[in-house]
Amino acid sequence: IYVGGRYLKYSRNVSQTRWIIDDERMGEASVEEIIGSSILPILQGDAYKFHAAGREDIDVRMLGSGRPFLVEIQNPRKLPSDLLLKEMEERIHNLETKFVGVKHLKFLGSHGWELMREGEAEKQKQYCALVWISRPLGDDDDQKLLSVEDMQIVQKTPIRVLHRRSPLEREKTIHWMRVERMGGRAHYFLLHLCTQAGTYIKEFVHGDFGRTHPSLGSILGCRAEILRLDVTDVKMECFQ
Repeated sequence: IYVGGRYLKYSRNVSQTRWIIDDERMGEASVEEIIGSSILPILQGDAYKFHAAGREDIDVRMLGSGRPFLVEIQNPRKLPSDLLLKEMEERIHNLETKFVGVKHLKFLGSHGWELMREGEAEKQKQYCALVWISRPLGDDDDQKLLSVEDMQIVQKTPIRVLHRRSPLEREKTIHWMRVERMGGRAHYFLLHLCTQAGTYIKEFVHGDFGRTHPSLGSILGCRAEILRLDVTDVKMECFQ
C-alpha cells in the first residue's frame, strides 16, 4: 500500500531523510522517520520506504502547500479506510515535537509513482529568502527585480556539494522575483521568487564565487548573502 500526501517541515534542524555522518546523527530528527514511524503501526506493516518529490536542505523550512511524498508500507495487515487516514494525520500532528505536519493524505496504488513523475517534469518552486546586501536597498532595485521574467541563469555544481555531486553546468530559469522591505533595515529584505525545480537558491543569491551567473548580487551590483530560506510552494498537480 502507498500513502501519499504533502508534508510541511517547521524546524531548521530536521533533515528530510535519516542523516548519519561518521556514526553521528545530523539534526534532531528526519521527516522520513517522523512520518514513516507514525503510519507503519497504524497499518500494521512490516517496514516502510519514504519517497519525496525533491528535497530541501536541513536548515530550510518547507511551508505553504507542502512537498509531495509517498510512503510505501510493506505487507500491511489493515485495510485502507478514511478513518485510518484521519488517525495518521492526527498522530503526526499531535506529536510533542511539532517538527512536521501533513495534509491531503490518501491511499494510492502503484500509480502514485506515475503522479509523482508527471508532476516533477514541469515542477516550479516558490521561496522566501531573508537577504543581506552590502549597500542600502534603493528604490530602483525593487523595480529591477520585479521586472525579471523567465530569466535564464547558468549554475555550476555548487562548491558546498562538489564532494558528492558531479561537476556539471546547468541552465535554470528564474520565473519571477519581488522584494518585501523590512522597515528601518535598509540592508535587509525578504526576496520572494519562483524558479525552475533544481535551482540552487543559496548560490543564486550570493553567486558562489561566480559559479552562478547572473546572481542576485551581480544583478544588484553588490555583495549579497542569504541568511534564511523557506520553501513556500511546490507546484505539482498531485496530492492537492
